[in-house]
Amino acid sequence: MSLETVVEDIREEARARARDIEQDADERVDAIIADAEEEAEEIRLERQREVEREIAQEREQRLSSANLEAKQKRLEARRNVLEDVRGRVEESIASIDGERREELTDELIAATAAEFDEGASVEVYGRTDDEALIAALLESYDGYTYAGEYDCLGGVVAESEGSRIRVNNTFDSVLETVWEDNLKEASDRLFEQ
Repeated sequence: MSLETVVEDIREEARARARDIEQDADERVDAIIADAEEEAEEIRLERQREVEREIAQEREQRLSSANLEAKQKRLEARRNVLEDVRGRVEESIASIDGERREELTDELIAATAAEFDEGASVEVYGRTDDEALIAALLESYDGYTYAGEYDCLGGVVAESEGSRIRVNNTFDSVLETVWEDNLKEASDRLFEQ
């Protein structure tokens, strides 16, 4: 064998080995690229899921916030309507006059008198416009006197120092009791859905 043949064999063997190394490197590169692409796709999909979750969460928060705001506005509107109804009722009660006012005031004075001991000295307060009416009705009660103004829609407030009792039988107190007892029913009727 000649030296040239040996050199050529070594070169051929080196080339073959280089091709094998190159092929192996290409395969490794392809595998690395495939793994990287797979990992990149997983990262992209995970990021896409995160973005979709964030969008859904943001949508849910905004929807919840909008629903809460709408509910608060409905409640405020209902409260305003109920306040308006209450104001109209108060105006209607304040405008009761004549025999009806006299009957109601008389009933409230009688209910008030029942709270005090017989023979007690009782001071009775009422609406300024009702002074003459109250004074006239009190003439049938011994020891009862009109003592002055009380800011109310009508009715009376009475007190006695001797028994340390104060009775509030005003139209306002009656309205407050009726209003509280019937507010839910009134609200349900006004806002039937």
